[in-house]
Amino acid sequence: MKILKHFLFLVLLFSMSACKGKDNPDDPIVPVVPDIGKVKVWLTRGDKAKLFSQEAELSIRAVTSGEWPLITVDTSIVFQEIDGYGASLTGSSAYLLNHVMSASQRQNVLKQLFDPQEGAGISFLRLTMGASDFSLSDFTYNDIPVNETDFQLAHFSLSKDLDDVVPVLKEILAINPNIFIMGTPWSPPAWMKTNKSLKGGKLRSDCYDVYADYFVRYIQAMKAQGITITHVTPQNEPLYFTANYPCMEMQSDEQTDFIKNHLGPKFAAANITAKIINYDHNWDNTQYSISLLNDPAAAQYTAGSGFHAYAGNVSAMTTVHQAHPDKELHFTEISGGAWATDFAGNLMWNMQNIFIGTAVNWSRSALLWNMALNQNYGPTNNGCSNCRGVITVDQNSGATTFNEEFYSIAQFSKVVRPGAVRTSHIYAQSLTKIDAVSFSNSNGSKVLIVANYDESFKTFTVKQGKKFFNYTLPAKSVVSFLWE
Repeated sequence: MKILKHFLFLVLLFSMSACKGKDNPDDPIVPVVPDIGKVKVWLTRGDKAKLFSQEAELSIRAVTSGEWPLITVDTSIVFQEIDGYGASLTGSSAYLLNHVMSASQRQNVLKQLFDPQEGAGISFLRLTMGASDFSLSDFTYNDIPVNETDFQLAHFSLSKDLDDVVPVLKEILAINPNIFIMGTPWSPPAWMKTNKSLKGGKLRSDCYDVYADYFVRYIQAMKAQGITITHVTPQNEPLYFTANYPCMEMQSDEQTDFIKNHLGPKFAAANITAKIINYDHNWDNTQYSISLLNDPAAAQYTAGSGFHAYAGNVSAMTTVHQAHPDKELHFTEISGGAWATDFAGNLMWNMQNIFIGTAVNWSRSALLWNMALNQNYGPTNNGCSNCRGVITVDQNSGATTFNEEFYSIAQFSKVVRPGAVRTSHIYAQSLTKIDAVSFSNSNGSKVLIVANYDESFKTFTVKQGKKFFNYTLPAKSVVSFLWE
């Protein structure tokens, strides 16, 4: 009976082929291969002809013609779990969204940024704990006269964040309630520091304990607002402490002491589950994190290490991974700006270094700097005067421009959802000047993201198991594929 059914199927397939495969009697008969699934496609082209554009779905086939070079995805080999992709909701960004935009403008933009179905589905935010170089003023959550002390934190107040940051966060969480949120201080309160200033100096030796309490109070105060802080870093850029905005020196041995003897135990005592991420500075220094994690007492409280991209190479993250493969890696800051205005060049740099680059070097996240700035690259607080936001908000009208940073994030955040794992892939040697990275989402869907750095298009076949699909990727472009 099975043989008869197989014979009838072949007859049917032949007859379909004969009907559909011949334009004239001399044409060869080309069998019609049925679809076994569809691939969703999002494309951003360097020439801006397509910007995070959802394209026509591709057909998945059970066979391949063998005409094009292969990119092979192997979902049986998995690497790190992914938390998400996003940027920083600085005080300046929150002000623009909350005060310059109308309520309808803001709601529309937040949906485009954060809605997993209708928008880019941004899934990770970084917050500044107190002021940074992109705030409306200098402040912390415990500002008192510098010659006084407040070891009980009686004057702790989240009031400055209640102006813009917290209201905007609540709107974001209404759109995407499962977002990861990292808190990072640029400086402790001035009275806790050796120089009694928000700029420069170090944490006083007698203030290590109260500063750990300060972190606990911040997390608890945000929780009371309905906001869960999932990650913290002890200090933004601890090796850059001569800026004219809030900053502080914290060497590796000092951060080791702070985490193992103060912050970690305080979190444990208060049942705080936020992950502690060390370092939070440039790729050019791997020893800071490695030496801290070499200390077993500090390592037990430290989930992993964070990196910026203003110096060094992305491969530094693999160096730290190889030294401590049980610890997480996060990429926490880089900014575009007026120094680099070529859309295609910026898109490709972001893919090579920040998004594909950090993922293949073990990062669980990729976060850019300001989520929003105005057309004058502000408001600034004595910091970068020409940094570009992920979006630009017109200071007068509230109108929004989506920059290459947005499209870079969106190509990842839309398809790689929190809880995904990076998977193995290889591609044919003939596919030069491309990069790729693949993932499996927790719902079983598969992801491949490919960037074409070349000046000409690339045509390839994607193979995953017994599934095949073909695609032609334009020059200086990135494509994201999603299939079941």
